[in-house]
Amino acid sequence: MAAKSDYYDILGVSKDASQEEIKKAYRKQAVEWHPDKHKDNKEAAEKRFKEINEAYQVLSDEEKRQAYDQFGHAAFSPGGGAPGGGFGGFGQGGQSPFGGQWRVYTSGGNGGSPFSGYDFSDPFDIFEQFFGGSSPFGRRAQRIPRYSITIDFMEAIKGTEKEIDIGGKKRKIKIPAGVDEGSRIKFDDFILTFNIRPHEIFERDGYDIFVRMTIPFSLAALGGQLEIPTIDGDTKIKIKKGTQSGTMIRLRGKGVPHVRGGGRGDEYVRININVPKSINREQKKLIHELEDIGL
Repeated sequence: MAAKSDYYDILGVSKDASQEEIKKAYRKQAVEWHPDKHKDNKEAAEKRFKEINEAYQVLSDEEKRQAYDQFGHAAFSPGGGAPGGGFGGFGQGGQSPFGGQWRVYTSGGNGGSPFSGYDFSDPFDIFEQFFGGSSPFGRRAQRIPRYSITIDFMEAIKGTEKEIDIGGKKRKIKIPAGVDEGSRIKFDDFILTFNIRPHEIFERDGYDIFVRMTIPFSLAALGGQLEIPTIDGDTKIKIKKGTQSGTMIRLRGKGVPHVRGGGRGDEYVRININVPKSINREQKKLIHELEDIGL
């Protein structure tokens, strides 16, 4: 999972920067990276502009800044910001195949961060508020109403239809398969931002799905078949003899459909081996016998 850039680095300030220094840095970066100045590479500029505004929203608020200094980006992730979270076999997290940390979601209020699931404001709104409603580019962008909606994990994966209230009127909209947290879709006369409820088994990174499976030592040593969940339903995979704990198995094409079509991501299954916390006398005897023959 790609790591997010440090908010202080994004604004180019030190961790002990004053609020005035943060404001000055934001002003400089926001004007420099406003998409209106980068028409030849607008997509990259919009991404950078969003990062700058996200960093400013956190560091300009003392309470959010304190949470970020203590927990980092996890303070603003669902279930982040407190030890002992997690559900099922996910615990408090672990290494992804890309070297980053698995994001941990909690299924209840186990002392998570008060900013868990924090929804960052629209960057252009923040920009206009900062400059008093006047654009330094001599014009004000045309305003399109923006709304947000929360949908289930599998609704985001599979796509769905929803009836929503827009300006006091009922509207039926079609949500394409593959939308992600923070995705924005422009309809005829409004923009809709999506918030995704976490899933109790699956975790998503872009178009890839991650899941952990714990297997007994006997299956890891002898090999065999293992039934695993996918977003399409359960399927069986082969566990090779001598599989080690931490092994990552890739299932091509079993991930999230690309929102604009043209393929799917992959599913990654991380194998953990169950080590019993307690064993009886007979089991202990058998383990010693295995030890005697070098296993």
